[in-house]
Amino acid sequence: MILSDATIKAMLKTGELVIQPITPEQIQPASIDLRLGTHFLKIDENCVECISMDEQLKYVEIERDEIVIPPHSFLLATTMEYIKLPNNITAFVEGRSSIGRMGLFIQNAGWVDAGFEGEITLELFNANTLPIKLVSGRRLCQLVFALMDKEAERPYRGKYQYQRKATGSRVYMDGETK
Repeated sequence: MILSDATIKAMLKTGELVIQPITPEQIQPASIDLRLGTHFLKIDENCVECISMDEQLKYVEIERDEIVIPPHSFLLATTMEYIKLPNNITAFVEGRSSIGRMGLFIQNAGWVDAGFEGEITLELFNANTLPIKLVSGRRLCQLVFALMDKEAERPYRGKYQYQRKATGSRVYMDGETK
């Protein structure tokens, strides 16, 4: 079941769901808009020959209020909001339609597990042939919340728990065999 604005407001009021900071304008009929933060990461293309899932990637950190994403470029960004999901609520990250119509694709693997706590790292891709300028504080994506049939037996406690700022891939920590 997707949560309504009334349910979201009630959960925020009791502290069962935490999203900070938040303004009333961010609450939509069935979602909460999230805003762009000021921390970004891009792969250090001058130090990386190729991307491997077995090695930690090198990133260039960028901290600023405005950033331009060149055409056909990829960038990690963070939300302004810190969220804390209870163990019986999961969330989907969706790009706002108005932003997608400009050619900016927004992801975060699309899913936030029950029990997650932290800022959300967004994967941004400019599919346009023109650069796109982004300004922190702008509503960029939305969280859609879903009530699970019961509380998770193993809520999220993974390698991105409590993350602050844009966080690079940690796939190298998965420990899968070759």
